[in-house]
Order: sequence, then C-alpha cells, then structure tokens
Amino acid sequence: MNILITGASGLVGGGLVQHLTAAGHDTFSLQRNKNQAGSFWKFDQLQVAGSHQIDAVVHLAGENIATGRWTQAKKKKIITSREEGTKQLAQFCTGLEIKPRVFFSASAIGYYGDRGSETVDETATSGTNFVAEVCRAWEQAAQPVAEAGIRVVFGRIGMVLSGRGGTLPTMLPSFKLGIAGVVGRGTQYISWVQLEDLITMIEFILTHDEIEGPVNLVAPAAVTNREFTKTLGKVLKRPTVLNMPAFAARTVFGQMADELILSSTRVLPSVLMRNGYVHRYANLEAAIRASLA
Repeated sequence: MNILITGASGLVGGGLVQHLTAAGHDTFSLQRNKNQAGSFWKFDQLQVAGSHQIDAVVHLAGENIATGRWTQAKKKKIITSREEGTKQLAQFCTGLEIKPRVFFSASAIGYYGDRGSETVDETATSGTNFVAEVCRAWEQAAQPVAEAGIRVVFGRIGMVLSGRGGTLPTMLPSFKLGIAGVVGRGTQYISWVQLEDLITMIEFILTHDEIEGPVNLVAPAAVTNREFTKTLGKVLKRPTVLNMPAFAARTVFGQMADELILSSTRVLPSVLMRNGYVHRYANLEAAIRASLA
C-alpha cells in the first residue's frame, strides 16, 4: 500500500513508518508548514503524495497535550492543531480523483472524560471536560472524509508505554531515586498500550476493511494508579512510598492534573477484540519490561 502519514517524526509515527516500510509498504511523510499562512501542510509534500495513488492515510499529528501548563494560548493551539490540520487533510483526500480506501485519524481515550470505576467501550458517550472537547472536535473534523465514502477510523489511544518517549521516561528519574508513589487516591484507572502493540493495531486497522468508526487502542486490562505505581516500582526494584496528594498535583500541573493524572478512564478495546486482534502485551509488567529493555 501507499500510505500517507502525518506526525511521522513523533514517537508513534516514527515507529509506524519503520514497521510499515519493513512490511513492504511505501510511506509518504506529511509535515506541518510553519511558515506559509493559510496552508497547514507543506504543499510540495502534498503534491508528491497526490502524484501517487494513496491507499491509506494515517493522521497522527497534533500539538503535544502533555507538555507545558494549559494556558488559554496553549489550549487554543491544542485544539487548532488538530481541528485545522484534520480539515485541510480531509480537503486534500476528498479532492483526489482516486480517493484513499481508509483514513485513520488519531484521537484519545480522553474522549470519555472522567468515568470513575465505570468500564467503557466505543459505544460510550463523550465526557464534558477540555480533553473530551478536543477529541470531539478532532473527530468531527474528519466527517467530510466519511461523507465522501472513505472508510474512516478514529483511533482512541490510551497512555503509550515506551522507553523512547511519552510518559514513561518522565516517570523514571523519581522512581529510580525512590521518591515516587501514588498520585491522589490512587484509585483512578489508567488505560495503557505498549508501543509495539499500538503500531500493530494501526496496521491491523488499515488491513481490515470491516473496521470503521471509533476504535479504542488500549490493552484489555486497565489498572489503577496504585497498581501501575507498584508494578513500575517492582520492575525498577525501587520503593514507592512517597505519595503525591491531589492538591500537590494540581499545584504542579494545574488543570492538566485533573484531566490527565487524577481522572479515571477504564476502557475496553471491544472493537479490536471482536475483530480478532490478539494483544502482544496484555500484562502491564511484561509491557513495562519490554518498553525499558
């Protein structure tokens, strides 16, 4: 397949390009144009992609939601980078004479908001907080692609585990020093996915025409913050007794603490499992060990 990928320089995109290339696919990277007003993507790269018959589009690009405090300017950039980038990519795809067979657009499990101990799958309603708002806008921007008759998949991604980037490396210093512990009450659920699994999930979706709409890209067993903390401490052979109260997390991270750290989202990958996807890493300890190997 000829596959157009945005966000190819990121953690997930870089690994996906490597994997797809090794599997015999041709990939085309599309980067954001930071200089030309009115055009979100680099026009010359769109021209190159447009000169080939693009079979699939994988849209991963978006402002990093987990870095920096959520000022009004930051929040606007988070939404705009996803909404405008997706809209212009949708215009490109729907304008092609021979249209792609599938359009995969990244989203996040933040779509569901804070659900406590409730187990949710792809049929659940959206939350009401900022992250849920971002996810709704992100997914809505791709609707013109579906209206053009192209198969559209919204990949609602959980916390990605990798030693090369993302959340895990930022946790390691405090854990290795023995000054880490549970955040808040520790009962909030974390829905996670190991990077290698995430990459093969996306490939699985691209090659299975029966899959469309929202798809949760997570391991089958979410864990509480307390369980995650205990497991990472076990892998690193370090104590995890210095807990961080909720108020301290809010002081350090602001609104991000309530929506990304203290909120609870217990998600099932029902669509993937129903279609026969087999997780390589369904166990958290094995996933962490593989990520840090």
